[in-house]
Amino acid sequence: MRRRTRASAPYDVEWEPGLEVPAADGTVLVTDHYAPVTDAECPVLLVRSAYGRGFPWNSLFGTAFAGQGFRVLIQSTRGTGGSGGRFHLWRNEAADGQATVEWMRKQEWFPGAFATIGPSYLSYVQWALGLDPPPEWRAAVMQGPAHDFYDAMHPDGHCTFRLELALISGTAFFHQAGGQGAYLRALLRLARHLRHAVRGVPLLASYRRALGGRRQEFEDWVSHPYPDDLIWAGADAGPAADRMTAPVSLVTGWHDLALGQTLRQYARLRRAGREPTLMIGPWTHTSMFDRGRAEVTADALDHLRVHLLGRGERSRKVRVHIGGEWRELPEWPPPSTPARFHLRPGGGLGELAAGATSFRYDPRDPTPSFAGQLQSRTAGARDNRRLEARPDVRTFTTGSLPEALEIMGTPTADLYAAGSTGHFDLFVRLCDVDPQGRSVNVCDGFTRLTPDHADEDVVHIPLGAAGHRFAAGHRIRLQVSGGAHPRFARNYGTGEPLATATRLVATTTTVHHGPAHPSALTLPVV
Repeated sequence: MRRRTRASAPYDVEWEPGLEVPAADGTVLVTDHYAPVTDAECPVLLVRSAYGRGFPWNSLFGTAFAGQGFRVLIQSTRGTGGSGGRFHLWRNEAADGQATVEWMRKQEWFPGAFATIGPSYLSYVQWALGLDPPPEWRAAVMQGPAHDFYDAMHPDGHCTFRLELALISGTAFFHQAGGQGAYLRALLRLARHLRHAVRGVPLLASYRRALGGRRQEFEDWVSHPYPDDLIWAGADAGPAADRMTAPVSLVTGWHDLALGQTLRQYARLRRAGREPTLMIGPWTHTSMFDRGRAEVTADALDHLRVHLLGRGERSRKVRVHIGGEWRELPEWPPPSTPARFHLRPGGGLGELAAGATSFRYDPRDPTPSFAGQLQSRTAGARDNRRLEARPDVRTFTTGSLPEALEIMGTPTADLYAAGSTGHFDLFVRLCDVDPQGRSVNVCDGFTRLTPDHADEDVVHIPLGAAGHRFAAGHRIRLQVSGGAHPRFARNYGTGEPLATATRLVATTTTVHHGPAHPSALTLPVV
């Protein structure tokens, strides 16, 4: 079937749907083939998707890149989109990717080289292929890339659980095989029952209505919180960064839930002697192809033309969006100087002053997650004033800045904090407050404490990577609370296992200030 592309595209496109690509065990992996209408040899671009082969991938990658002269294969991973077998988040992608490359080698149109592209899980399958990189692989474009599912679900170790991510991602993964209609019905069911799922106890019972019944995978994620549990075997494809031979383009956003994993892989590639490129835009995980489509597509085409076609070179190593403009850097993070601001009783942020600040966290009415690295509709940079008006949120704010202050790197908070139950969380957020009082989130961090934490011990909390310019006249604010639910599952205050706990106990959290307890925010100023 032939399709017209945009008038600006050099080629019309031929579409051959439903090719059957055999996996190593004979399972059929259904694949659509997009080819530019030309007699010339065309470079091959492989896209492996757990989210179907239709919209938006047929437009973003199929016709768009085929119209630019690339032969594009969009394949549904095992157990999704009509492909055979049973879907699993990580157990099959390495072997199935290798089998797909073996099939490509046998096609008369294969030119002996290929590249890969795709966001989120479509990047995970690239890392999985990189565990044993094929010699024909010339370039990888990873957008909002995840590589470690244990870290995605338990970002602060065994005590925490990213509940919202597990529910939303689980809805997508568990219902893809049923087609678009089944997936849309599942999303509506999740929206209808989400409050019960995240507020009910025990969690192993309350989630079921939202996901349409029992889901063993979800129960495994919740009930096995330790990284050495057997269910997590193979969940981390991060070692691919040590073995990758294909040049890698990494694309993420300041509010992308995969930002931390992306930057860890960037650093790991550099330690392995590679030279990945990195772009960080003003995006969330889901807005990258909405607000950032032009920049993201242009970066991908540039990377592919250089490394797959051998045209020109990649002169830009790191490109970041700060203060409304794009900056080019030789590496991330750039050199910086730490600037320290101490938390003060009464809500100030500046010089040392002795005292203490307390708040009560009640898991029956948990501090809600709002803005930042979410998958829900409030993700991204937003005005936090309504959140900051809650009695379980405390803020510490500087005076107006006499001149602009720019940060690049990872801000940190060091807090001398204690919780009355011994089991408590700290959610800490950096905000930019404008002259009208609008408080916009920049970055944030989370940690869970247990009775092993002594009251005199400092709690060190990285707030995630940030690139931000505080304009003259603005103020710097640190927001401190006892959670961000359901982004992070609430702390019950008892230490009981998250999956089965039913008791809810409120905690009074106290942050100490002064020379003996110098709680502070540290910013990487450039």
